[in-house]
Formats: sequence, C-alpha cells, structure tokens
Amino acid sequence: MATALITGATAGIGAAYTKLLAKNGFDLVLVARNLPRLNRFAKQLKLDYQIKVELIKADLTKPAQLSKVEKRLKNKSKPITVLINNAGFGIKDSFLDSSLDREQELLDVLVSAPMRLTHCALPLMIEKNNGVIVNVSSVASWIAGGTYSAAKSYLTVFTEYLNNELKGSNVKTSALCPGFTRTEFHQRGKMKMGGLPNFMWLDADKLVAKSWKDAQKNKPVSVPGWQYKTLVFFAQYAPRPLVRKAGINVRRKQR
Repeated sequence: MATALITGATAGIGAAYTKLLAKNGFDLVLVARNLPRLNRFAKQLKLDYQIKVELIKADLTKPAQLSKVEKRLKNKSKPITVLINNAGFGIKDSFLDSSLDREQELLDVLVSAPMRLTHCALPLMIEKNNGVIVNVSSVASWIAGGTYSAAKSYLTVFTEYLNNELKGSNVKTSALCPGFTRTEFHQRGKMKMGGLPNFMWLDADKLVAKSWKDAQKNKPVSVPGWQYKTLVFFAQYAPRPLVRKAGINVRRKQR
C-alpha cells in the first residue's frame, strides 16, 4: 500500500488533499501542530476509508520538530510515495509594521520546510523511480504582494525547476497555485475578505481534485479556476508596474 505525507493536514486544502488520497487508497502520515485535532481527524479517516494513519505533531518553525518529519521521509522500510507540502499562513500587516519573528516564521514554513522535506523525500523516490510531490503555492507568486508573495514565488519556481530536472524519471512535481479558497486561512490571518465577490472564491475539494489530475500528468504548475488563469495571464504579460500596483492594492484591502 502506498503512503502519502501531508503537512498542514487537518484544515483547508491540506484536509481536502488528505481525504482525496484516502479515497484513492493511500495510507497517510498527517503532520500538524494541533494533536487533539489530528487525533479526531485520523479517527474519522480510519472509519471512513479503512486505511492506516500515522500522526506527527510538529511545528515546522521549530528545527527539532521539523526534523521528526524529515526522519519519517527518510525511512526506507516505510517509504513515502506522495508528499504534499501544504502547511502555511499569511501575515496581514505590511512588512514595515510586522514582527520580525513572525516574518521569519513565514519564511520557515513557506520556504525552508518544503525545501528541506522535498530534499529528504527525493532520494527514495528517485531510487524507486516513483513518487509525486505537490507544493501548495499560490497565484500570489506572480504578484508583488509582500513577503507571502515572495515566499510563494520561491515555491513555484523551485517546483518548476524540479519538474524539469526530473524529466525522464517517474518522479513528478507540481505546484498548486490557487487563488482565494474557502478555508480557515484568511480567518486565522485576521484578513478582511468581505469585499471579495463570490465568483472569486474557490472550493477546496474541487481545486485539489484538479491539482491531483495535473500532478498525475506531471504538469509543473496547476492553476485552478478560469478567473485565476486569467489573473495569472495578466500577471505574466502585463507591464510590471501595473502588476506591482495590483499587488499592493490587494494587500491593502486585506488589512
């Protein structure tokens, strides 16, 4: 039985990916900070899908806790076939006003953790010539929307590079780049989202289904939703000053 490891597994896109993989018969290794929530979620998954579920309580900003996840990915006796780097959060404040510690945590979770976990997962995947890595990025990676955008830009480009580097193998990498999605993300970040029209909101289950299909086809980048495909096209080909202005306007509306 193949096994998938998902970070940020108990809510939003991570939870949607967890359920999709369980439905497809994968055993799971779930990583999150909230152990009671992990336990409740695991119990329900076992009941619904009759699969094995391992739990790793880990805060990815803490090196000792991140190392527990790294160690699991290196375990040759229980190999991980699918890695979903999903854990993340946003900061609503301007970089000029935000806490330096919080900015460092954002960098740790959105850049350092997925880079390290990918580095740990790849050797076994390459050895077995089988594996899928999905890095949950964002359409924000194409705009100048603060350090969140900068971090997601790293993740998108990093995934594109790996996709090209691994050509000819059966190890696939794909960056999922959603727009605004109905999850806990904005609530936890205390971001104001009331002015966003309904058609701009995506459904987590639908976008994850799209992402998984794209990952199976080894598409380097998956952008769910016509509205965000349009936005990405604009961000790629519009004059850069316009893109920068749009990015800062989006940021200001969330404060």
